[in-house]
Amino acid sequence: MRAEDLLPDNVNQGEFNGVVVRKGSVGAFLANAKLRTDPTRSALERATAERHIIEALPALRALGLFDALQIRDEELRSFVEVH
Repeated sequence: MRAEDLLPDNVNQGEFNGVVVRKGSVGAFLANAKLRTDPTRSALERATAERHIIEALPALRALGLFDALQIRDEELRSFVEVH
């Protein structure tokens, strides 16, 4: 399966396991995870990344992301599990 098989270029969101998921959700999670684990980022930047991660979790879980992949950073993994 390829990306366009799930969401063609002209479609920006889809429903997966009853949850509407926007195109780019996984990429945004990865960017926010990287930001959150970067010790050179400000507390405000890290807090914003945390908020965005929490908002994305229902979509990521509906996609089954964490069933297929495990977060290697222990602190980030614990944060995701708690939320």
